Amino acid sequence: MASGRDLFRRPCADEEDPAIRHRAIPDDAAPPTSGEKTRPARSKRVASLDIFRGLTVALMILVDGAGGEWPVIGHAPWNGCNLADFVMPFFLFIVGMAIPLSLKRIPSRGRALRRVMVRALKLLFWGIILQGGYSHAPDKLTYGVDMKQLRWCGILQRIALAYMVVAVLEILTKDTKFEDQSTASCSLFKLYCWQWLFGACVLAIYFAVIYGTYVPDWEFTVHDSDSQDYGKGFKVICGTRGSLDPPCNAVGYVDRQVLGINHMYRRPAWKRSKACTYGSPHAGPLRDDAPPWCQSPFEPEGIVSSISAILSTIIGVHFGHVLVHMKSHLNRLKQWISIGISLLVFGIILHFTHAIPLNKQLYSFSYVCVTAGAAAIVFCIFYFLVDILGLRNLFRPLEWIGMNAMLVFVMAAEGIFEGFLNGWYYESTNNTLVYWIQKHIFIKVWHSRRVGILLYVVFAQILFWGLVAGVLHRLGIYWKL
Repeated sequence: MASGRDLFRRPCADEEDPAIRHRAIPDDAAPPTSGEKTRPARSKRVASLDIFRGLTVALMILVDGAGGEWPVIGHAPWNGCNLADFVMPFFLFIVGMAIPLSLKRIPSRGRALRRVMVRALKLLFWGIILQGGYSHAPDKLTYGVDMKQLRWCGILQRIALAYMVVAVLEILTKDTKFEDQSTASCSLFKLYCWQWLFGACVLAIYFAVIYGTYVPDWEFTVHDSDSQDYGKGFKVICGTRGSLDPPCNAVGYVDRQVLGINHMYRRPAWKRSKACTYGSPHAGPLRDDAPPWCQSPFEPEGIVSSISAILSTIIGVHFGHVLVHMKSHLNRLKQWISIGISLLVFGIILHFTHAIPLNKQLYSFSYVCVTAGAAAIVFCIFYFLVDILGLRNLFRPLEWIGMNAMLVFVMAAEGIFEGFLNGWYYESTNNTLVYWIQKHIFIKVWHSRRVGILLYVVFAQILFWGLVAGVLHRLGIYWKL
């Protein structure tokens, strides 16, 4: 551990080198470059960014695996912000922060643009495969999707869009003559003013669509085979403008018009709202007086909300610029913390004054501010503990997950590995190794399904994949995009 005098010293060349290998989803790693002109040196990663990425993947595994038993960590049914609602903006923030670090070493704009486009296309491909309906893992042992009902949007698709837009913006607006100069905080905003102007335009477009679009009445047919209303058609009465309620908001309207209602997510979080089920915030059967929209699809990663999500990545890019230009730990932390607290407070004020509610489904502006501010604070904590105090070993499993984030995301968060294990059953598809471990090692021991499932996710999924990622790190094996 460093002494008090050395905590905020100017980092050595290896520590401050912005040409470091960073991975995010997408993986922004690139072959290491020489730290000196005279002899090659292996570039050093900023461990706190890997750990933050690993924490975000772990949170996704946690909320997907245990959110059903613990609604407080699952997605908020509509307005509000639970633990699960921080996962997506954390990913986008991390992606943004890695962009200036990975693109700095590519002097050719053409080469940089090709890299960005290829990685964005790879993310889109895997997003459609994993979340388009083709994979039914881990619960069902089937694969395939009716192309008439293919889901076009999803987590990786949104990340691909934000990454592509912001990375192209970074390539076209960065000025190489400033790259190696230490820059004051106000000068950073001037240096990258075009990016902030673009962000303001994105926000203006989002507001114009949200509050200016007229939403007419609309109809849908229930395609959920488990519903007693399967095959029935319903009509939702709207005829309004500027509504932020579930049935009549412009976000859903644009998605229904552009994507088609059959290509949208069929299990939106609003089905757990008080208007839809007596068991709210738990999932449960529909109320007898539930409005018809409770059974309709809604796309939480849709077109308009993904436009707003670009703002999370732009804020992350600014944090990456701070890391590139500012050479002092103290100056970096001052900049990051001041922005983080300002965003957090501003977003909370917007929500509690009922000006703009926190809403992940709509990706509201207050939601952007609160989640980006939270991401800033969490990253600063890791940066202080790991990159300044040197307490890196405490977070090794998270760091390993962060260095192989795509692999753990696919295998654990998307349930591909569990689906593979469930394919090997004894007599009944309910009698699998996963089911046996959950029941006999966790649920029966603690005499509680809620506690048992939570511990199963923590130890048999998060910790397990942290150790697997550690072994793969030792072997030099990574899933790169």
